[in-house]
Amino acid sequence: MSKATLAVIAAASAATGAGVTALLFSGKSSKPQQQETLSPTPTNPGLKVPSTIQAPALASKRAIGPVDPAGILQYGFPGPIADELSSLPLHGAYDRRTRNPSWVAEHITPESLGINNADRKKSTFFEDTTIPGMFRAKLSDYFRSGYDRGHQVPAADAKWSQEAMDGTFALSNMCPQVGEGFNRDYWAHFETFCRDLAKRYPSVRIVTGPLYLPHRDPDGKWRVNYEVIGNPPNVAVPTHFYKVIYAEDGTNSPTSKVALGAFVLPNARIANDKRLTDFEVPLEAVERASGLEFGSKLDLSRRRRLCQEVACSITVREFNNAKKRS
Repeated sequence: MSKATLAVIAAASAATGAGVTALLFSGKSSKPQQQETLSPTPTNPGLKVPSTIQAPALASKRAIGPVDPAGILQYGFPGPIADELSSLPLHGAYDRRTRNPSWVAEHITPESLGINNADRKKSTFFEDTTIPGMFRAKLSDYFRSGYDRGHQVPAADAKWSQEAMDGTFALSNMCPQVGEGFNRDYWAHFETFCRDLAKRYPSVRIVTGPLYLPHRDPDGKWRVNYEVIGNPPNVAVPTHFYKVIYAEDGTNSPTSKVALGAFVLPNARIANDKRLTDFEVPLEAVERASGLEFGSKLDLSRRRRLCQEVACSITVREFNNAKKRS
């Protein structure tokens, strides 16, 4: 297991007191890591190194309203698509195997957040009929499951249009989330933190999605274990969630700077005195854990660290108190 993967687990376990995980950094694997490669052999002359797989051609969707979520593609294609999600106000990919999105991108600006043309009370959760029936999450899957239908793109980020807000209620934008202490608390405050970035940056892009991370069993072996809900049970309950944040300076030039932040949070109760920096991880760690890429076309010379420019070290409680005073 790579150090980057361990970094995700260590950072995301901070909320649950799993300090043992952090100790894994101090040791090195006793077995050298070997990377298998495909190459022609005398016994298998037909075996060749595959050429680079090209991402499916995705036409950049014309910006509708004050936002352009498909603009995330300027930094590279995050990963393969089972079903493309491209509706107001999001862009992403749906994982048929887990019945959850694998990644969902949104775009917020001071303008988009300043428009209030939507009422959450008029929005209702609905099944996404663009996903084949066999593979789509259903309303009945969440019934009495004990989990919230957790928005990946928040409804509060789409107040600029009722249609846009309605679009965030598709189950293809949902994952099962722990409610009290997470979706209704720490995670919601984290979403507010992201919106507040638009007070400093003219353009903020956010990619959100689920993770299914390994844990170490008593026998010392690492395994991936997650709950599945529904009847029949086929909607996976993520163990963790990630957010990758691109805070843009707004110049949209080849040399413009982008402040990057990557965070992984456990799908569990998190105390409000936990600092957001407890969940900050290297971008590479999220890429390794998710199998996606988030900056393949973003030159290193353009990157800055988000948490060096904004107060990521603040606790949710301190953040809320500051909001009340402002």
